[in-house]
Amino acid sequence: MNQFKKAFFLFLITSFTAIGQQKITLEDIWASGTFRAKGMDALQALKNTNQYTVLNYDRAAKNYQIDLYEFATLKKVNTLLDTKTLSELTAVDSYTFNQSETQMLIAMNEERIFRHSSVADFYIYDIASKSVQKVADYKIQEPAFSPDGKKIAYAYQNNLYIFDIASKKHTQITTDGQKNQVINGVTDWVYEEEFAFVRAFDWNSSSTHLAYIKFDETLVPEFSMDVYGKELYPTQEVFKYPKAGEKNALVSLHVYDVVANATQTIKMSQYNDFYIARMKWTNEANTLSVQVLNRHQNNLDLVFVNAKTGATTVVLNEKDAAYVDVTDNLTFLKDNSFIWTSEKDGFNHIYHYDKSGKLRNQITKGNWEVTAYYGFDEKNGQVYYQSVENGSINRDVYKIKVDGKNKTRLTQKVGTNNATFSPNFQFFINAYSSATSPTSYTLMNSKDGKQVQFIVENDELAKRIEKYDLPTKEFFEITTEKGHKLNAYIIKPKDFDATKKYPLLLFQYSGPGSQQVANQWLGANDYWHMMLAQQGVLVACVDGRGTGFKGAAFKKVTQKELGKYEVEDQIDAAKELGKYAYIDAARIGIWGWSYGGFMSSNCILKGNEVFKMAIAVAPVTNWRFYDSIYTERYMQTPQENASGYDENSPINHVDKLKGNYLIIHGTADDNVHFQNATRMIRALQLANKQFDQAIYPDTNHGIYGGKIRLQLYTKMTNYINQNL
Repeated sequence: MNQFKKAFFLFLITSFTAIGQQKITLEDIWASGTFRAKGMDALQALKNTNQYTVLNYDRAAKNYQIDLYEFATLKKVNTLLDTKTLSELTAVDSYTFNQSETQMLIAMNEERIFRHSSVADFYIYDIASKSVQKVADYKIQEPAFSPDGKKIAYAYQNNLYIFDIASKKHTQITTDGQKNQVINGVTDWVYEEEFAFVRAFDWNSSSTHLAYIKFDETLVPEFSMDVYGKELYPTQEVFKYPKAGEKNALVSLHVYDVVANATQTIKMSQYNDFYIARMKWTNEANTLSVQVLNRHQNNLDLVFVNAKTGATTVVLNEKDAAYVDVTDNLTFLKDNSFIWTSEKDGFNHIYHYDKSGKLRNQITKGNWEVTAYYGFDEKNGQVYYQSVENGSINRDVYKIKVDGKNKTRLTQKVGTNNATFSPNFQFFINAYSSATSPTSYTLMNSKDGKQVQFIVENDELAKRIEKYDLPTKEFFEITTEKGHKLNAYIIKPKDFDATKKYPLLLFQYSGPGSQQVANQWLGANDYWHMMLAQQGVLVACVDGRGTGFKGAAFKKVTQKELGKYEVEDQIDAAKELGKYAYIDAARIGIWGWSYGGFMSSNCILKGNEVFKMAIAVAPVTNWRFYDSIYTERYMQTPQENASGYDENSPINHVDKLKGNYLIIHGTADDNVHFQNATRMIRALQLANKQFDQAIYPDTNHGIYGGKIRLQLYTKMTNYINQNL
């Protein structure tokens, strides 16, 4: 083929691809469900049999089923619950089993409170008799079966109750609960958001004691939000919200004796201004474990509490110059020795301690992070976990002997692998995806990691998106002028022409321990970024210093300086990318949400010669406005670190604005308060700076409801096209 014919042939192919490629629309992403993937909803592995359950929903018939499957064969062996045969149940919002797995707690008519908390109508469903019994005539919080299956503890209007299933009797354990003053058994706003748990009570193994945390919020300052609604006059929502440096709730630990109907307060006078970040009974019925953090969160004690005497013993202590992460991986073995994860050697790894807190051995080691702990098979002495040993943007499943020997990689596909193990650890369901492969679910053998059978494939999704001929994420490592090696990806149009100059939009989050550059299937923002690429805008993402899964030193370098090194890295990365022949260095923009909005605001101000445009959605504009637990973990208090707060808050750099800046916020954001936007807007106005704003009345941090997301992303798309 001569050069002319070859060039003409390539032109035809390129033209056909460009013409034949269907364009992504915002309606595809936010309205039609075009990119919706199939999954295994509410997948739960049972504990007593080698089976699992899945919540299935028939959209046409509008009925829910909880179906039971065998791990070994994947065959459905039973339908445990079907709402079409139960007049009392019209939906299943969530479900949990009792310890013997003979009954379930079914949630219905759920009403969200904050991000993790809700109230709902709860029903006890007996699997054998298929009978339904309502727990209470009112909506309750966080109900939990006692291990013997005879009782249910729950919270209602800030007090704790126990419901006896046989007698249908409700016993009120606490009486001092009152809104915005005292909370018993469930967490306050800041614990829920930053320690990520709501249920603050736990049954012991013999069902004789219930431990719970009390929150005295009396001295915590109140925050109020106007709710504009549909009535003539707006209303106000008032709740306790401790901002950085302000009073926290006073927490106390209590143990209720079910038989004696008596409550014991555990003395913790050795601690001052502290957090009880986790609480869990050990395998010894009278021994409770609690994780206690100081306010700076750089000292963690694992404390054992004797439920009979109230005596406390520190069995493990961890200190860090920056902060200690709370672990959810605490697992007690039959001899009450325990598994624990820690990054004390510089990377997150698995450790085994005896019941007195003496280290038996470090199970995993290396310059890589354990990202999930799945469990311990005591019969075979195997520990199962997930890690980034195969690259920090990937996830694989491994097994290793408890003595740290005979490590085996159980997943082979490069991407993100996540396991749900059968109760006997013989099998696991692997949820696998990559940036080019939609999530698939496969049954795997735990012995050697060999595939047994496919369960769910997203062939329909793959077929639906074929016509879009989607751009791909090109993963790479970028090295800044300062020598920092950072994970990154870039999205280019399918008809990319290296001889052209393209505008570039950077997307990032950048918060401590976070990750955006990950080899996993696409989310809504990815499809939007690909839509922008189809329109001729390159989109890139860089995980700078402070992000996760590359070791403690990389993550904690931002300590006491949030917004300094992360911003430097985004500016430096933009400069490097601007050197690429096909990128127009004069047309670089940046956007982000929440912490990412804080970052994009800072970047267009501190990097005003680099960034032409920025969009900040629900941004923190001054760390003094944000909550105590999150902010002080990384910044200490404003009283101790005033310069760290002030020098890196965008509200103090508005005079540097040169480019186009759009700030977006919901007025009912209980997390990053609308106050952040109003103060930023006021500062920009006082500095005589021109900018753009979009306010969403009565929407929270997620900014959604009705067609709001579609409207929001239309606005952002237009802004990018007009200003980049």
